[in-house]
Amino acid sequence: MSTARHLTPLDRVLVEAQRALDTVLGAPAAARPNPARDVAAIELDEPERHHAAGLMRINHVGEVCAQALYCGQAAVARDPATREHLLAAAQEETDHLAWCADRLRELDSRPSLLNPLWYAGSFAIGAVAGLRGDGWNLGFVVETERQVEAHLDEHLDSLPPADARSRAILRTMKADEARHADHAEAAGARPLPAPVPALMAAASKLMKAVAYRL
Repeated sequence: MSTARHLTPLDRVLVEAQRALDTVLGAPAAARPNPARDVAAIELDEPERHHAAGLMRINHVGEVCAQALYCGQAAVARDPATREHLLAAAQEETDHLAWCADRLRELDSRPSLLNPLWYAGSFAIGAVAGLRGDGWNLGFVVETERQVEAHLDEHLDSLPPADARSRAILRTMKADEARHADHAEAAGARPLPAPVPALMAAASKLMKAVAYRL
């Protein structure tokens, strides 16, 4: 006989609230070693440190948003397999979140002051996307990850040449994001209507401009 507990609607609300608090205010622990663990730390001058911190703050915000998006989508996913796919991807995003937070501390900087806002907005977007059905749900994953891959490429080019520690983290993140997109496509993702990717890109551009500073 199964002993799994059935979650009531209130239980689910409390679970999501705890996830939000852990993501925004907690100190998530990575399940995998930090990719920069064996990379020598080279001292950056002040403009380089400031720029690297701004980029890593953007990436930290991106992981906060990814957690919220996937949790919002999983909360309304109809198919258990889709829900498990989303939650597994979210777990790897927790690794990214922890690695970015570690690097921000090394750069004597901090996460975005607007992380609660980023999380709330992204969770709502994820839930709306999920309500369209699992094919659209997975399509949203694909488009999100492809756009993240593109901005990680931009950051890899823009980081100070001496910042090998940040670069090691971003390369691993990029490989993970590509795998998430590939898995979503294989699971039956539907292409999103043309205006949606453009709106997602515009929202991402605004987030990056704000998060670099705040």
